[in-house]
Amino acid sequence: MSEQVAAHLRREIAVRSRLVVDSSAFDGIVFCLIVTNAALLGVETYSGVVQQWHDVLKVAEHAFLAAFTAEILLRAAAHADRPRDFFRDPWNVFDVLVVALAFLPFARENATVLRLLRLARVLRAARFLPQLRIVIVAVGKSLPGTLSFLLVGALLLYVYAMVGWVFFAGDNPERFGSLGRAALTLFLLITLDGLGDAVRAALEISRWTILYFASFVLLGSFLLVNLLIGVVINSLEEARELEKERELEESARDATPPGPRLPPADTAEAIRAQIDTARRALDSIEADLAETRHSCGCRDAGDGEGELVAVGESGT
Repeated sequence: MSEQVAAHLRREIAVRSRLVVDSSAFDGIVFCLIVTNAALLGVETYSGVVQQWHDVLKVAEHAFLAAFTAEILLRAAAHADRPRDFFRDPWNVFDVLVVALAFLPFARENATVLRLLRLARVLRAARFLPQLRIVIVAVGKSLPGTLSFLLVGALLLYVYAMVGWVFFAGDNPERFGSLGRAALTLFLLITLDGLGDAVRAALEISRWTILYFASFVLLGSFLLVNLLIGVVINSLEEARELEKERELEESARDATPPGPRLPPADTAEAIRAQIDTARRALDSIEADLAETRHSCGCRDAGDGEGELVAVGESGT
């Protein structure tokens, strides 16, 4: 009985908290708090303002921390009937970490760590901006492809830097005097910055150097950059699909009451019809079996009587 009361109480808390958390006013208030906290963090970079309003800024920081803590508690209460779902959302985990770490002693005593945690609160604004959330998810999705892109780019830089050092180190030591200088020069050439000066200096050495720079610009500035753009666009599409799936799951969870899930009415009717059909089929099979047994019994009885008559006639 006590478990039923506790389950009912959790359900009531979750329903009422969900009404608050899912409202647009709640999202608007939290978003304004995040923006105001970011503005306050920027104001604290001015030493004169900090000296004059130190106590006020300190009180405001504690007020923001209390407000964000209340927000997290409300979001957790909205999942009181299904607490595991709360931690399945990575944004909830990020919010809990950012807010909870601010209460730890090492964070309270270290001003740098505390400022970084307060700066991390600004990133929570992405929770209330779907397009920004999609971009952040896309950046995370593109990391494996970006690492491959960086490996290919590093290999291209190394090969062309070694070739440039071999051919241009003696005539142009400022740009190609070592492997590091050559790699730095080529890295800047990927952005097409200073390409004209580098080509003119190289043409004074040999006209064939145009092949070196043209091939590098073609591979580095066009091919690699287009590959990176393709990786990012593909990651954006995947992030949009994930966002749509997450919204569908949230709407399905909110529409389904907690507790055992029952099949829909039309599905239940179909199951009942199938059960009735199976029951009628079993009844028909049982009737056929009974008739078969009855006919077999009569035939056996007739055969037995015929045998007795034949025995009697032979005796007389």
